Amino acid sequence: MLNYWIRSLSARLWITSVAALAVSLTLIAGLAFYGLTHMPPEHFRHADDIRIAQRVATSMEFDASGQPVSVKFNEKTEWMFEAVPTELLYRVLDESGKILLASKGVTNGPGWDTTGFTKQIGVRHAVTIGNKPFEMITLKVPHQQHWLYVQSATSVAFNRAVLGEKIEPLPKIVAITLLTATIVFSLTLTFTVRRVLKPLRDASSAAALITPRNLRTRLSVKSVPSELKPLLTAFNDALSRLENGFAVQQQFLASAAHELQTPLTLIRGQIEMQPEIRNKNLLYREIDLMARQVRQLLHLAEVSESQNFNFGEVDRVDVAQDVVGYLARKADQKRVTLHVDTRSAQPAMNADRSALFILLKNIVENAINATPSHGMVVVSVDGDSIRVSDEGPGINPDHLPRLFDRFWRAPDSLHDGAGLGLAICREIAIAHDWRLSVRPAPSGTQFVVSFANYSP
Repeated sequence: MLNYWIRSLSARLWITSVAALAVSLTLIAGLAFYGLTHMPPEHFRHADDIRIAQRVATSMEFDASGQPVSVKFNEKTEWMFEAVPTELLYRVLDESGKILLASKGVTNGPGWDTTGFTKQIGVRHAVTIGNKPFEMITLKVPHQQHWLYVQSATSVAFNRAVLGEKIEPLPKIVAITLLTATIVFSLTLTFTVRRVLKPLRDASSAAALITPRNLRTRLSVKSVPSELKPLLTAFNDALSRLENGFAVQQQFLASAAHELQTPLTLIRGQIEMQPEIRNKNLLYREIDLMARQVRQLLHLAEVSESQNFNFGEVDRVDVAQDVVGYLARKADQKRVTLHVDTRSAQPAMNADRSALFILLKNIVENAINATPSHGMVVVSVDGDSIRVSDEGPGINPDHLPRLFDRFWRAPDSLHDGAGLGLAICREIAIAHDWRLSVRPAPSGTQFVVSFANYSP
């Protein structure tokens, strides 16, 4: 499971995106914090001093003659001037330098510029008021064809304290912001990645269901990202070529088998009518073997196409007994006993009767070939499976992986055949969604046709 997630595309996208976001936010926050802590404090204090002076200028109230009589601040600014009257000061002067308005704590002692204030409009400069260092700024405000001058002064100690209060919580705020943004982005990205990759998962599920039985199925490219469409299109094209090749192969098998049947029958008839031919039994044996292989090719071609099956209600016990009856002569020739074991009546199942007959016939025939004289082959039928047990020498474990391959025969096989019987059995089992397996029996080998995955 861990290896799956390590190699998962969605996991890689998620980790890469979250890491990129975290690194980007950390870099931006680091640069911002560096700027706040290393930028000259005068820059921030200058901006604060100008804002205070502007608030004074915009909050003045005038009497009927146009003279300023008071300053009406908002609640926050009013509180600041009331709380620290000796640290935060302002004055309003006319063009002659006469003080028209002033905040609490303002004195006319040294430090306030009453002569050259008109030359330092908008310029922030240091002054000393009451033996304390202040930073003062002057604004020029027009009013009724005259000019008024607003001076605000803030103590250096107060400015530093305010600036420290602004910067001190920044690291914590930045850390919380980074963590929150990363968590939200991670959760959102999880949903986004799942949604974006859903068409690919659907295509993978559809591809997993494609078998030689349904090669006509094609993967949908609807809603698939443009980058993945060429891959799915190429896969669909490969399926088309595979379907065409498979159809050609099946058609060739069927055509070849049909074409060979008639000549073999004619050859056998010609041999029977020629008394001068010697070793007829050997020729008959070879012709019969070829005819059997042709029939198997026909069966293989038929069971490889799902439309060739004719499903209906089938009595599995009846089919097993028919197989035993069909092969009774062969068993008698080898002196092998055939026995059908049915412990109770079994319900009918939906299957192709001919296909089930061929499957059991091939297995039982192999069991007869493998069982020595005076041995027994048992066909056991129950509700979940049909088991065919022989008393032969068993199957070499090295041969099991290729047992159901087409045209494969064990190197030590003592019986004639084309290696198609068990391949036909496998095709029939796949078409019915049955499971065909082999396991050792107490005195030989047991083939099991399991209906556990079958749904009637």
